[in-house]
Amino acid sequence: MGSRRSLGAMPSAMSALTNAFRPRFLRPDIERKGNFVRDAWDRLARLPGGKRVFSRLVGKVAPYTGTIDAKIEEVTGDFARVTLRDRKEVRNHLRCVHAIALANLAELTGNVAVAYSLPDDARFIVAGISIEYLKKARGTLTATSSPRLFPDGAPRTAERKEHDVVVEIRDAAGDLCAKATLRTLVGPKKASA
Repeated sequence: MGSRRSLGAMPSAMSALTNAFRPRFLRPDIERKGNFVRDAWDRLARLPGGKRVFSRLVGKVAPYTGTIDAKIEEVTGDFARVTLRDRKEVRNHLRCVHAIALANLAELTGNVAVAYSLPDDARFIVAGISIEYLKKARGTLTATSSPRLFPDGAPRTAERKEHDVVVEIRDAAGDLCAKATLRTLVGPKKASA
């Protein structure tokens, strides 16, 4: 019996050992010093397949977000572009992308843009979302967000503040299919113990 218990403990010990040697940017913790999203994107995006790896990593950190299997294509200081392939898993009974999949895509896009732009000592949460569905969404969709949280010249601080983050979702023809506004609360990370 004792050997079974020690064998059962091996996977968690192996996980701990593996985790210890994994680079910090692959061990996300929003309360940790630094900016996980910016660190991971800056390291992975330039590598072959790195954008897909980053997208999957975000899906692991936020499992519900990962269900739509979107690909984060571009992230810069105040901008994000994310694509979603039209496939059976994200469709509704009318053979177009489901409304909630579009909301999920909007939240992912806005959140990545916000997270990348935050200073190392800040965190955020979406406190509300509104979305307008303007056209049936079919084909590959592209969501973009440019949340100017810190206007030109303004210091990037973790000051507690609410921001409206707008996300537009367009089809391959460039037609606007949905427009969302994320009510996003930015504030300081918890103090380290």
